[in-house]
Amino acid sequence: MISKTTKKQYLSLILVLFFLFLAKENINFIKEEKITPDSISQKREISPEELFLESYKVIKNNYWDKNLCGNNLSKWKKRYENKIKDEDDAKVAINSILASLDDPYSKFLDKKEFIEQSTSIDSKIYGIGINIITEAGKIVIMNVIQGTPADYADLRAGDLILKVNGENAAGKSIFQIAAYIKNPEIETVNLEILRQGKKLTKQVKKAEIKIKTVKSEILDKQIGYIRISSFISANTPIEFIDAMNKVKDTNALILDLRGNTGGLFQNALFVADIFLDNKNIVSVLGRGGHKSLYKTHSKSYIYDKPMAVLVDSESASASEIVSGALKDNDRAIIIGTKTFGKGLVQKVFTLPNSTGMNLTIARYLTPDNIDINKKGITPDYQILLTNDDIVNNNDRQLNFARKTLLSEIERNKLVKNQF
Repeated sequence: MISKTTKKQYLSLILVLFFLFLAKENINFIKEEKITPDSISQKREISPEELFLESYKVIKNNYWDKNLCGNNLSKWKKRYENKIKDEDDAKVAINSILASLDDPYSKFLDKKEFIEQSTSIDSKIYGIGINIITEAGKIVIMNVIQGTPADYADLRAGDLILKVNGENAAGKSIFQIAAYIKNPEIETVNLEILRQGKKLTKQVKKAEIKIKTVKSEILDKQIGYIRISSFISANTPIEFIDAMNKVKDTNALILDLRGNTGGLFQNALFVADIFLDNKNIVSVLGRGGHKSLYKTHSKSYIYDKPMAVLVDSESASASEIVSGALKDNDRAIIIGTKTFGKGLVQKVFTLPNSTGMNLTIARYLTPDNIDINKKGITPDYQILLTNDDIVNNNDRQLNFARKTLLSEIERNKLVKNQF
C-alpha cells in the first residue's frame, strides 16, 4: 500500500515531468505546436501567389526527406508561375506539390481547416459525438459519447454506417468517413445506418463538443483501467495524471489505446515515461538522417505493476509510440489486432492569411529500431473483436486482458507468500 505522502510525491513528480517535457528544447524539433489564427505570422496578409511561394519554401526546406522522394519541386514552381489568381488556386497548387510526395499526412490547411485543427488541440470538436472502427471494410460505431448530438439522435454502438451525406461508406477508411462527417460546409449530418437488419435514417445536427480524452475505472476490484481516446489534447497529460491517481493502488493496469489515431508527440513521451525506468522510448530520424533519441527521465517513482495494452487497426502514431516502447522494453503485453502503421511525425507550420500546413518532418523507430510505418505493431496476443461482440457488449479483447492479468496477480501472490 502506498502512503499518502508517497502519493502526493508521485503526483507532484508527474506534474514536474510534464513541465520538463514542455520546456525541453529539443522537443521543439517535432512538437506539434498549439495553433491559433491570431499568431503574428498568420495575421500577415499576402497575395495568393506569394502564399504559394512561401509554402513552396517551407516544403523544400523542412520536409523530412531532403531529396523530396526524388521529386524536382522546381517544376511545380514553374508550372504555377503567374497562374495563381486566388486562394483556391494557391490551395490546389500547394496540395499538388504535397501529393507528389506520396505523403497522405502532409496537407495545406485553409483558414477553416486551421481553426478546426486548433479546436482539437484545445480538446473541443465540432461534430456529432461518435467513435468509429472498421470491420471487414465496413464502418461500425464503436461507442457514442453521452450527452452529444449522436446520443440524442439515438445512435448506438454496433450500428453499421451505410451512407454519410449520400456518400456510400463501404470500402472507405475511417479517416474518409470522419472527413465526411466533419465537413465544415455541412451543419446537419445525414446518416443511413443498419441496425439488427433494419435500415434507419438519422439526421444529426453538429455541435461543439468538449472532449475528455482520458477515462478510468477499477475492474474486478484489482485492475486499473485507463482509456486514452486521443493524444491530441493539450489537457491529455493532466487528465492522465488524474486517472493514474485513481487507479494506482490496484494490482495491475490495462491501458486501452484502441481507436486512438494519435496526436501530440510530447503526450506520447509523457505517458510512456511513467511506466519505464532508464529505457529508450523512441528515436526520431529527421532531415538528412539526423537521429534524436528520446529516453525516460530519472524519477523516484515508477508504475511497475503488471500491464496490458489494448490496440487495434486504428491505433496510430502517438499510440504506436507508446505501445511500441512498452512492447520493445518488455514492460507490457500487447493485446488486440495489428496497429495502423504510421511512423511519421508532422509539424504544424503557421502561414500568412490565417492558413497553415501539416508537414512530415521526421520518421520514428521503436526502441528496437523497428520502422513501423505502413507495417504496424503486431500484438503479443491477436484477439479479434466482431460487430456482434460490440452489439452484445462482449469485449473479448478486454476480457482476455483481465483474465491474463488476474492470473499474473495470483502468481505474484503465491511467489510473495513463499518468502
